[in-house]
Amino acid sequence: MKFVISILITALLSFAFSLYAAFPWYTFAICAFVVALAIHQKPYKAFLAAFIALFLLWGIWAFLIDAANNHILSKKVAEILPLHGSSIAIILVTALVGGIVAGMAALTGSLIRKI
Repeated sequence: MKFVISILITALLSFAFSLYAAFPWYTFAICAFVVALAIHQKPYKAFLAAFIALFLLWGIWAFLIDAANNHILSKKVAEILPLHGSSIAIILVTALVGGIVAGMAALTGSLIRKI
């Protein structure tokens, strides 16, 4: 139950803080860190909860933004990177980066809590 709550709170806080332009892009890592400090879990569960939360949040958000402009920008960026023009691949890479950063922040928060 704590695992699911941790996923939801991390995703909701990250989404809420990212709506304000005054906050930098890495605010979601701070949210994941704080949630991992507040909700006691084993380190691997904290990492996994934050990873899932941000992977889904950034993946869905990137897909919605990409679909709104008919995949024009993502195809051009995917051609620059070695992704063969695949808009889905660039969305997955985006979601993966967000998930790893959030997972590492949550892992740090969980390990600090253990100290």
